[in-house]
Amino acid sequence: MTASLHPDTVAVHGGRSDLAGLGVHALPIDLSTTNPLPDIERGGDSYEAMATGGRPPADGSMVYARLWNPTVARFEEALAELEHAQAAVAFASGMAAMTAVILAHTGATGARHVVAVRPLYGGTDHLLGSGLLGVETTYCHPDEVALSLRPDTGLVVVETPANPTLDIADIADIVRQAGAVPVVVDNTFATPVLQNPIDLGAAMSLHSATKYLGGHGDVIAGVVACGEHTAEALRRVRAVTGGLLHPLGAYLLHRGLTTLPVRVRHQQESARRIVQWLIDRPEVAEVFYPGLDDDPRGILERQMRGTGAMIAMRMRGGFAAASTVTSATRLFTHAVSLGGVDSLIQHPAALTHRPVPPEARPAADVLRLSIGLEDVDDLIADLAQAFAAAAGDADAGHSEPVTPSASALRGAVRS
Repeated sequence: MTASLHPDTVAVHGGRSDLAGLGVHALPIDLSTTNPLPDIERGGDSYEAMATGGRPPADGSMVYARLWNPTVARFEEALAELEHAQAAVAFASGMAAMTAVILAHTGATGARHVVAVRPLYGGTDHLLGSGLLGVETTYCHPDEVALSLRPDTGLVVVETPANPTLDIADIADIVRQAGAVPVVVDNTFATPVLQNPIDLGAAMSLHSATKYLGGHGDVIAGVVACGEHTAEALRRVRAVTGGLLHPLGAYLLHRGLTTLPVRVRHQQESARRIVQWLIDRPEVAEVFYPGLDDDPRGILERQMRGTGAMIAMRMRGGFAAASTVTSATRLFTHAVSLGGVDSLIQHPAALTHRPVPPEARPAADVLRLSIGLEDVDDLIADLAQAFAAAAGDADAGHSEPVTPSASALRGAVRS
């Protein structure tokens, strides 16, 4: 596919170059777990090529679904085109993708150190700090990356816009600070529609594909767009650890890409209207959304094509108000995850960021909104009645901010 095509066109046609030759129009699904071998020698060569991160030889076999699947490969090709990357590697979840990225750049490479720019998605933050993968992690602010590097640093991890407070980090500047150390950018919130980290020098653009790429809340997956050399290393980790995305999930994701630009733009427009409404609400102490704060270096304008559809807000009534609002919404579903066609509301400190150390955990009065495709006036009305319910609780004698109890902060590690 030519680089001159508009992203909307790539979203529809990417990864479909072989369909005409197959004599089909809709995406096929290959559910085979094993594949016929042409002979022992070529079968063995095929196995070795894919088990070490390569692609199936033209005259060989795909051998086994843990090594390769054509339905998954088509989705990877489409995502790579959208991200302006040479390749992409899909995994069974976003956390599986992040785990593979860390393993591929530490351990066998001799590196034992990772630099992570906070804030990060809670699962990533927890994984890096847990020691499970045998790495040491230095957490820092975006302008402290260079100072945090060590001789054994193998990776720099950054998420922008960040989860949940939508902080914007200057990708090009972080890449400059990292020097020869590869940078992986979690691009889940922005999607390839609004941001292409590889164009800014990042080595990898990672997605929890569960979110906007799939867009319908019916598939869990992760994917990393990158160069071919990095893709080989990631495919090797995937083959050894068994983290391959199921072909049905790949089919759903590939189909989801066709409407990704339309969905993101519509959701973004609704988010902007909701943000403007929230700013004037007395129940809201602060709104977190790209572009609301000062941007003296023009980072947002330079690296993004929009502000996205995620919003965070801090409630004046503290945890008590936040808790009441999540329970009182009718159109916003109280649930983790994001990026789907329906709107969601959740409390990061109690759920997605529960495993994060207290000093890096979002405040107890912060709520996160994922804006869907509903009518924006209906969504605003839903928030208004939920705020009224919280005000009613305050009038009943619960107006003071409340620190959440330990039981209130028990929740899922994964969004």
